[in-house]
Amino acid sequence: MQYDVIVIGSGPGGYVAAIRCAQLGLKTAVIEKYNTFGGTCLNVGCIPSKALLDSSEHYHNAAKHFGAHGINLSNLQVDMKQMMARKSDVIAQNVAGIEFLFKKNKIDSFTGVGSFVDKNTVKVTKSDGATEQITAKNVIIATGSKPTALPFLPVDKKRIITSTEALTLTEVPNHLIVIGGGVIGLELGSVYARLGAKVSVVEYEKSIIPTMDGGLGKELQRVLKKSLGMEFFLGHKVTGATAKGKKVTVTAESPKGEAVKWEGDYCIVAVGRTAYTEGLGLENIGITLEERGKKVPVNEHLETSVQGVYAIGDVIKGAMLAHKAEDEGVFVAEHIAGQKPHIDYNLIPGVVYTWPEVASVGKTEEQLKAAGHAYKAGSFPFKASGRAKASGDTDGFVKVLADASTDEVLGVHMIGPRAADMIAEAAVAMEYRASAEDIGRICHAHPTFTEAFKEASLAATANRPIHM
Repeated sequence: MQYDVIVIGSGPGGYVAAIRCAQLGLKTAVIEKYNTFGGTCLNVGCIPSKALLDSSEHYHNAAKHFGAHGINLSNLQVDMKQMMARKSDVIAQNVAGIEFLFKKNKIDSFTGVGSFVDKNTVKVTKSDGATEQITAKNVIIATGSKPTALPFLPVDKKRIITSTEALTLTEVPNHLIVIGGGVIGLELGSVYARLGAKVSVVEYEKSIIPTMDGGLGKELQRVLKKSLGMEFFLGHKVTGATAKGKKVTVTAESPKGEAVKWEGDYCIVAVGRTAYTEGLGLENIGITLEERGKKVPVNEHLETSVQGVYAIGDVIKGAMLAHKAEDEGVFVAEHIAGQKPHIDYNLIPGVVYTWPEVASVGKTEEQLKAAGHAYKAGSFPFKASGRAKASGDTDGFVKVLADASTDEVLGVHMIGPRAADMIAEAAVAMEYRASAEDIGRICHAHPTFTEAFKEASLAATANRPIHM
């Protein structure tokens, strides 16, 4: 065999798997379909969306909040060309970083579509049609996902668009209609609402971010409506969308069964993502995809039904998160090397990068109630936080859920400033099976946002927060 490991795909799961394999002394190759490394996350997902979220937040603060700080501006304008250029530069820096890491770790890279000839042989088909074959003892499928398409709602990539096209708009929409009230729809909706667009979110479920703790969705909806003027239509079943000229019409059925419609100049279809397995030639090695979600079935070692062929990230079961894919990449690399790694899927955080940010780890109240698990809950609002008052970020709260008898922390749910960073403390605490009392007795620096986590833990322990 030419290689110990071939990784198909260079997104967060793929490139991390390749680097860990190389660190462990395994001769490694990566096959990437596109001309740049990083997959969806670096090129048309996590990184560019955060770049635009940061840029739009700067503008929004300058327009709405700088005056309160004694900073007065005039003739404030949005330069979309420069904003998009900065986003592209951020992408380029990250892609270059992966190129450097591949060279540093002596990882070979191939550009083209990777497909199985047999379980140890992968054909690389280049854009000009030329092919070559490489072999390995092990192959890791890390091909990620693509935006989910609705059969009754064709995307023209001009007016009816996906998250990919939403990251390259050259103008601020007058009225942006977002189909889907999940993470992607709310983040992109926030970007353009901050820049001045009217944003209407149409969601089939009865709440936004429906997979997270119910209290988070309610609070986020309230804040986005108050601060950005976003409007929400929950429990609405979209029935179609048509584009004519510079106008888009979206039709839906209300919870009462009534026909409703919205007219705007852009519509983002953000109803989730679908595992990307086209062209892999899985049928050549006897792998059958799951009927639901078209994902690759794997066992507890993330190995497929074919020995030596593994799959990680968005192409397998579980949440479609870059950090989940990264951990799975490390897991598979270490398993191939003969180690005994582990992943606790209950402790993989979920984050929504709106402002306020939303973050969650562990069980939700809804899950604990459904399981009949007796628990205690404690919460602390950021309006009672000195640090939040100083920065003007007083919306949101931290909620801690703990076992009713042992006090072990079962779940932590935050909506507020820097929640995406603060959730790491909760994940560490839960990894070591800390109690709410443990967290309440840890000295937290003052003034910081993380004090809210300590106070919520005190509230969960025996309803004894100090500052509320």
